[in-house]
Amino acid sequence: MQVTIPDFLSLTIGLAVFLLGVELTERVAALRRFNIPEAVTGGLAVAVIVLGLYVFAGVEVAFDLATRDFLLVLFFAGIGLNARLADLVAGGRILAILLGLTILTILAQTVIGALGAVLFGFPAKSGVLFGSAALIGGHGTAIAWAPEVTRVTGLVNAPELGVAVATLGLVLAALVGGPVAGHLVARHGLTPRAEDQPLTIGIQDDADARASRIDHMSVMRALLYLNLAIIGGYVLHDVLGGLGLMLPLFVPCLIMGIVIANLRSALFPRARPVARTAALGLISEFALGAFLAMSLMSLQLWTIAALGPAIAVTMVLQVLFTVAFVLWVLFPLLGRSYDAAVLAAGFGGFALGATPTAIANMTAVTKRFGPSPIAFIVLPLVSAFFVDIANAIVIQMVLNF
Repeated sequence: MQVTIPDFLSLTIGLAVFLLGVELTERVAALRRFNIPEAVTGGLAVAVIVLGLYVFAGVEVAFDLATRDFLLVLFFAGIGLNARLADLVAGGRILAILLGLTILTILAQTVIGALGAVLFGFPAKSGVLFGSAALIGGHGTAIAWAPEVTRVTGLVNAPELGVAVATLGLVLAALVGGPVAGHLVARHGLTPRAEDQPLTIGIQDDADARASRIDHMSVMRALLYLNLAIIGGYVLHDVLGGLGLMLPLFVPCLIMGIVIANLRSALFPRARPVARTAALGLISEFALGAFLAMSLMSLQLWTIAALGPAIAVTMVLQVLFTVAFVLWVLFPLLGRSYDAAVLAAGFGGFALGATPTAIANMTAVTKRFGPSPIAFIVLPLVSAFFVDIANAIVIQMVLNF
């Protein structure tokens, strides 16, 4: 029997799930020590309950997630409003390095996926679904390429395979990034740059009352500019679509947030601030937390069990590669700085999961240790824009080989 939870009720449950994660994190010291995002804790707890209903009662629970997708747009509009042109200029080198490392990761995931596929009797070309199509690409890319994999390899359950790998990757991504960054910060004694005071998302755990002050006017001002960025993002999305460039909606909203914030600073330098305020940080944290809680609580974990050992072994290899790559390649090349440690958490999040997971990992780290604005600008540009192009090229090359 299938039970579908309607959209508004799904959002309400998502908010409750996020708060459940907050309570669990406060009570379990290990969750705080390893910087596990609250939404991940709550979302996985409910996903396990949903799994129990499926296994023991034969009830398949599905959630209508329309509002969840808007929360993602709202969140990235806020990321754009926090961007300063000076940060973007300073981040050019970091962005270039991160893009190069992402391409190397796509190639490595493809090779590991192909080896795992062959080891367990799957066609070698189906390895893209054990690798970058489902991991760096996420659910959307896996679903989009599954029919082509079926056509090329004859693997009829390619869609189920891709979704299962992407689902497990999302879970592992949420559990890997925070501990890795916490290890790097502690081992190297890293601290934020002195000029990076307010958080991009949320309010720092040890922030004093003045630093975290929020009033009704600051919230209204933040909401106004978020709406303007989203409206501009819809317009830009339609324009780019007309030119044949199809991007996820949240990318144009991110771009328009950057444009609006920097135009406002240039034209009205004495205006009351919107960027990097506690109000905007709180709204951004709400949007991300609710989005991630809804995403994880809706995971159908039984799809992973259906494909068993092949996925388990391949994912162990993918996780080991990702952690080693982040510790011994990415972190040193990015300068062994605090920003590099935060980006390590984010890279682990999107290399195995998705951009929102990466941002949640970085948010958990910065709430504990301090801000890193450049990380929240550079990583989404790579993970939500450039990576899809590079990944599509690699997948197509493998399937055509």
